[in-house]
Amino acid sequence: MERIVIVGYKPLKGKEEELKQLAKSHWNSLHDLGLVTHRKPIVMEAEGGTIVEVFGWKSKMAMEKAHADPEVLKMWKKYAEVCEYIPIGMVEEAQQVFSEFNSMNID
Repeated sequence: MERIVIVGYKPLKGKEEELKQLAKSHWNSLHDLGLVTHRKPIVMEAEGGTIVEVFGWKSKMAMEKAHADPEVLKMWKKYAEVCEYIPIGMVEEAQQVFSEFNSMNID
């Protein structure tokens, strides 16, 4: 069963553009490995530069498989070099009833 996740990527100082580039290829990489559904992700940017991504893993098992996949681990290492993962609740916009973000085109 599909597992929808929401994740926040807060860029490290001076790493904003590198993070945006990773965010543009993230879902495609996971999709090529058969780990996510065909549902296109929603990727957006908060005013402070945090990137928020909403996407669907194929299953809980696909999520677990990702944590052992060398390609995914390599990609996540790149993320660790340019951002910190933060709970969506720490994104200021998420405190509003109608949270507004800037859209990001990942195509």
